[in-house]
Order: sequence, then structure tokens, then C-alpha cells
Amino acid sequence: MTESAGEKDKTPRTARGERTRRALLSAAAREFGEKGFHEGSISGITRRAGCALGSFYTYFDSKDDIFRALVADMSGQVRDYVGPRIAQARDGIEAERLGLLSFLEFARGNKELYRIIDEAEFVDQAAYRTHYESTATRIMARLRDAAARGEVSAELDEVHGWAIMGMNVFLGLRFGVWDDSRPAEEVAAIANRLIEKGIGARGD
Repeated sequence: MTESAGEKDKTPRTARGERTRRALLSAAAREFGEKGFHEGSISGITRRAGCALGSFYTYFDSKDDIFRALVADMSGQVRDYVGPRIAQARDGIEAERLGLLSFLEFARGNKELYRIIDEAEFVDQAAYRTHYESTATRIMARLRDAAARGEVSAELDEVHGWAIMGMNVFLGLRFGVWDDSRPAEEVAAIANRLIEKGIGARGD
């Protein structure tokens, strides 16, 4: 697809450019995580990133633009952190335990995630919906694969995927952001027993 008139491709073309863009996104996560979208500023982002203002506009058009990119980036970070850990599961039920466990670990190390995603509902609703819809889609894909292997009930519905995601989101808030003192393994094990009793394969 060609660029439309007046648009400029801002994709980094060098490793240095990618590092600068990454520094700006990391700085934006801290800026918006601490101050929120409306109080956060481009100057605050560039100051945190140690970049000149011109460097910001090399890669982003506005505060809205970097916020939108940040939501997508953080969603991708969650996916990339959780995915390899889930791949180690021996079955579909354990995959959901490892999914929650790794999400709790990620949330504890990136507590700004919740504020940024929550604000996206009002700043960029499309990005907000995409974050949750893509997460639910990945969960449903895992569940259907597990059902095909006979590891979980075949009577699956989209509701199951959204219910598991909703549980993970609020457990991450309670035991990842608000208070991270309880062992994540314990939280994940308790939640996983709920899933196992709800959709686990039944031999009778």
C-alpha cells in the first residue's frame, strides 16, 4: 500500500532508530503510567527518554499517536511474555494456569499497564477494544485446540474465553498491582481449580 498524500512512513529504518523509538515508548509508559494521558506531555516523554523533541516527531505525530502506539505495544508485550510460557504446558488446563501466572508476573513488573489500558477506553476506544478482543481470541483459540485434544470440555462458547480473561484481568489488578505480596503461583493455582471444575474434560 502506498502512502497517501501528506503521510510519511515513520517506521525506523535502522537499529539506532528502533532503539530511539523503543526508548520513547518506554518513557511514554512511565509518563502516562504516573500522570495519566491528559496530564502527561510530549516534553515529559522526551525528557524521560533523553531524546530531543525533534526525535519524537521523527517517529510520532502527536501525544495521541504515541499513546495509541503504546497501547498496541503493551498488548504485544503481554502476548510475547505469556505466549512462550503457555507453550510449555502439558495440557489445556495447565496452559490457563501458566497464562495467569505469567500475566501476574508481567503485571507486577509493569504496573502502569492497567492505567494505560483503562485510559485507552476514553482516549482511543478502538485500541481499547482491540486489546481485549485480541486477548479473548487467543484464549478461545487455546481452548478450542485443547478441546480438540480432549483436554477440556467440547461445549465451549465465546463466553468461556471472555470469562477467563475477565478473571485474569481482575486477579492481575488485585494481586499484581494493588498488592503483590501473595505468591503468584498460589493465586494461579486457586483460579485454575475453578477453570478445571468448570470446563475440564469429564470422563463420565
